Amino acid sequence: MDFQAAGQAAGKVKQVLLGIGYDPQVARRAAIITYELEMNLVIHGGGGTLTVELSPDLIEISAEDHGPGIPDVNLAMQEGYSTAPAHVREMGFGAGMGLPNIRRWSDKLTIATEINKGTKLLAAIYCKKQE
Repeated sequence: MDFQAAGQAAGKVKQVLLGIGYDPQVARRAAIITYELEMNLVIHGGGGTLTVELSPDLIEISAEDHGPGIPDVNLAMQEGYSTAPAHVREMGFGAGMGLPNIRRWSDKLTIATEINKGTKLLAAIYCKKQE
């Protein structure tokens, strides 16, 4: 698990969105979602791919891994539920807020998961760029 780079993508996403004129609150939401996805990839997915697609009305942030999958998505969506290993929790991560935070800050959330094959997650934010 490489926690050194975790959070860098979220910071870059926020910086890019602000730099091209997205509303600061939208940029903040996108950064939170990106951060939680980064951490999930590191903690649970064994790495993976994080993609951000922008259009004037929509930001789509997706993550895909080839990790163990999520056995019970409804349970995983509950605040405080976590399957993070003890050593990750001791570092202050894996508190069981990742998926609930992603849901909270997304306008649309889609999760496709398969045991022992991985998880694909797509979070969408509907927005308008500031002129």
